[in-house]
Amino acid sequence: MRLKNISAAFRIVGSAVGIVTWLTAGIAMADSNQQEQAAAQVTGSFLQELSAAMNREMSKGGPSEAIKLCGELAPEIANRLSRENGWRVTRVGTRVRNPLLGMPDAWEQNILREFTARAATGESLADMTYSEVVSEPEGQYFRFMKPIAVQPKCLLCHGPAEAIPEPIKKILAKHYPFDRATGYKAGDLRGAVSIKQPLTRQEH
Repeated sequence: MRLKNISAAFRIVGSAVGIVTWLTAGIAMADSNQQEQAAAQVTGSFLQELSAAMNREMSKGGPSEAIKLCGELAPEIANRLSRENGWRVTRVGTRVRNPLLGMPDAWEQNILREFTARAATGESLADMTYSEVVSEPEGQYFRFMKPIAVQPKCLLCHGPAEAIPEPIKKILAKHYPFDRATGYKAGDLRGAVSIKQPLTRQEH
């Protein structure tokens, strides 16, 4: 009789543990979905604001002003969004124009490679995102990336070297002597918006 009672108790405990595990997983999934939605919203705001400014400067001041804007305004927008949200919001590239800005870290490099592989199977870059909770020495982070595809208007500054007009080449050479961000064609993966949100801190 006692063995039956013990067995029943174990079944009850096992069921309770299963329910708690299920509820915990559900809460974690809900939190992750909320974090992804928030990151996607901030990413959309970043890209929309930058695109509108680029179009405005292209029509008003031409490519030279657009180059200046791209180099100065994009980091300003990213820094403002970072401050407003308490995250790190940045734009990373597959090939960077300025080595001090836009250089992907190891995790971002892996996701850029994954985006390239997914695009090779026919998946649209416009529909892609990637998110993951990552443990690092400083703590846990929710990380999110959204690809940036090369648009036809970008080829004036990012296309094949032989197709870039000489005046544009001179401007790029003056401001970006270590430029590697050329040789793209429309639709190529240019880079990504990357968001890193702190979740926990490890005590030292």
